[in-house]
Amino acid sequence: MGAPKRERKKAGRQARLAAQRAAARKRAVRRRLTLGAFVIAAVVLIAFLISLTGDEDGTDVTAQNTTTTFDPFAEAESAAGKPCVPVADPLPAGAPAVPVRVGPPPTELVKEDLRPGTGETVTAGATVTVNYIGVACSTGRIFDSSYSRGQPATFSLAGVIRGWTDGLPGMQVGGQRLLGIPADQAYGPSGSGANIGPHETLWFVVEVLETRPA
Repeated sequence: MGAPKRERKKAGRQARLAAQRAAARKRAVRRRLTLGAFVIAAVVLIAFLISLTGDEDGTDVTAQNTTTTFDPFAEAESAAGKPCVPVADPLPAGAPAVPVRVGPPPTELVKEDLRPGTGETVTAGATVTVNYIGVACSTGRIFDSSYSRGQPATFSLAGVIRGWTDGLPGMQVGGQRLLGIPADQAYGPSGSGANIGPHETLWFVVEVLETRPA
């Protein structure tokens, strides 16, 4: 009877040890799972915070770039007291050279026929169809050109700046003329947006394609 009793006690101890080891393994597994879940949550949180920071930075950069590059209401710098400089931009396809007179801007309207025409003569107030290219005196930048748009412009000389109103009559169809227009016969102290600053003298080469009397 003694031996079986000892065997039962031994078996009971082994069973308790096995149960304790199993419980310890379960606790270890739970700790690892808890730690893993904590690490994953921390990584996700950090990634989320980084993404928020990146979005804010991106938004700021976009706003700065928009302000610097695409502001259609920006005003050009005043050209008062500045001399005329050579053309700084490449010419559009088909456009003639603009022989800007480098140096002090003209104080009177300049009219110089670069090529005489042979057709009908432009009269005061006429409606004309022309090709033209315009350059700002102080920057040498091309601010407007019918050649860039690929088609001539048609307008009445009664509805344009004074330099054109006074500068085109007397031309003949087929002719090409250089105009140097002082600021007071162009856009004066107000300028015109981002392309033509206050007190800017303008240089044009104009070619008359058609004219109709007023």
